Amino acid sequence: MESAPPPLSVERLVAVTGEANRRVIEELLKQLANPQGLEWAGFYREIAEAAARDGVKWQELQQQYYAAQMDLFARTLGRAAGQADQAPPLTPPDRRFAAPEWQQSPLFDYVRQSYQLTSDWLLKAVGGLDLNDATRRRLEFYTRQYLDAVAPSNFPATNPEVLKLALDSGGENFAAGLKNLLGDLEKGRISITDESVFEVGRNVAITPGAVVFENDLIQLIQYAPTTAKVWNRPLLMVPPCINKFYIMDLEPENSLVKFALDQGHPVFLVSWRNIGPSLARATWDDYIEQGVIEAIHQTQAIGKSATIDTLGFCVGGTLLAMALAVLAARGEDPAATLTLMVTLLDFSDVGDIRVYLDEKFVAEKERQYADGGIVSGRDLSLAFSSLRSNDLIWSYVVNNYLKGRTPEPFNLLYWNSDATNLPGPMYAWYMRNLYLENLLVEPGVIEVGGTPVDLTAVTCPTFAFAAREDHIVPWRTAFDSAGLLGGDVTFVLGASGHIAGTINPASRNKRSHWQAPFPGKLADEWMAEAENVPGSWWNTWAAWLADQQVKQVAARKKLGDAAHPPIEDAPGRYVRVGSEQAE
Repeated sequence: MESAPPPLSVERLVAVTGEANRRVIEELLKQLANPQGLEWAGFYREIAEAAARDGVKWQELQQQYYAAQMDLFARTLGRAAGQADQAPPLTPPDRRFAAPEWQQSPLFDYVRQSYQLTSDWLLKAVGGLDLNDATRRRLEFYTRQYLDAVAPSNFPATNPEVLKLALDSGGENFAAGLKNLLGDLEKGRISITDESVFEVGRNVAITPGAVVFENDLIQLIQYAPTTAKVWNRPLLMVPPCINKFYIMDLEPENSLVKFALDQGHPVFLVSWRNIGPSLARATWDDYIEQGVIEAIHQTQAIGKSATIDTLGFCVGGTLLAMALAVLAARGEDPAATLTLMVTLLDFSDVGDIRVYLDEKFVAEKERQYADGGIVSGRDLSLAFSSLRSNDLIWSYVVNNYLKGRTPEPFNLLYWNSDATNLPGPMYAWYMRNLYLENLLVEPGVIEVGGTPVDLTAVTCPTFAFAAREDHIVPWRTAFDSAGLLGGDVTFVLGASGHIAGTINPASRNKRSHWQAPFPGKLADEWMAEAENVPGSWWNTWAAWLADQQVKQVAARKKLGDAAHPPIEDAPGRYVRVGSEQAE
């Protein structure tokens, strides 16, 4: 007969785990702090000074807050005395507190509602301050960061789910959580999926193909056709260099690569190298010249076509559009079509990432990387995760360390964890010229290899996709970005966010997207006229791209050619190299 777990003191469990959990949260708060150093004293001084300029409004907000807290306290006392609470809830639903344990106990119900009332009050206070937009946005962002970090769900003493689990398991959740914590400390990041389930080339990035060209910066993959006949123009895909390419080839049912192959397109794809010391001096110009332009020329040669279809995703789209503008200035016109997925060319509004970027930060990075250096993929990943800290940080702190559970396997989150480094000079240029000074909107101001960049010179038909809830590429800015190009534009807006909205496979046909004629409209005017179309935007893109084609030819049986024999099977070596292994 199996023995019952030994008697356990809740106080002892909290004492054992509380200090470790406090240190985790303090360390995460330090890492999430403004890179140029936001002093909390200065933070609160800004609030106090702005509040003093509108004392009446501040007092009204204070009075509303105190009244709500007194109402909550009275309700809690009534519940503790056995009275039923029939009044509407004071706070909205929050999935951090969705488990029944939070509502069953008057104490924990009070804890979570008091926290929510305080959070709402502080965010309204900051949002209503008499500040310039940039300062208010920064204060709002760091207020949310702080409030997310100190939520009662993040601490064992104030999380009834964790306490119940500890009592039921004899504290096994804390033992497993400590093991998870030690493993994550060794990796240097929080686990957000069960990484043991996935392996690049085994069950992600498995579309058959071969590497047919490589240099120090890229491998070029040519994929095996899946149809007997193909369109005569090859399609070149340029993924973001900030992550691995296989976001576009996760598994067969949600692979954009396979989808394009099944539509009869001969597909080539850039696999960026994970940067190590040997490429620590690489520049933005190198990424365009040795990366995108080289890939265009090699695709033309191997695909036996003077013109090609092109597609860029996120910063891959920025690099691709600039490369096509450079080639146009040099008298080349290789692109028959251009597809941009969640891409910024106009950087006037870049969402919450703006809070990390100002003159001081960028100047510091320029000094730091003046002689080369590596921007850690881990640091980049944490910065992006912080923009959705509840979803990508704190929920896993609770799940992994307090509940002692292993995250569920999810291929998209596996990809998200597979970080890539960037060369310091390239990163500093990107921050200065695009994010900070937004110079790409001005024709001819930016130069690549001495060639002025004018986006109006890109005159091929363009299909531009944006995602409505995108926190990295706000859809209105993506809309304005497409308007900088010189050709006809088809603009489509999809549901969901940066990744889930983009990787929305046609086979599942989920969500919906919006379409309307593009020219001569502001973003909100366009949206007011747009038609909501059920299902994946991939089908709309496939139909648009098919309309741009001329003829089909028999699919090739062999990859590469005499001058470009296959080097190795897809997905190639570069994509398998982790940030810590990069040479």
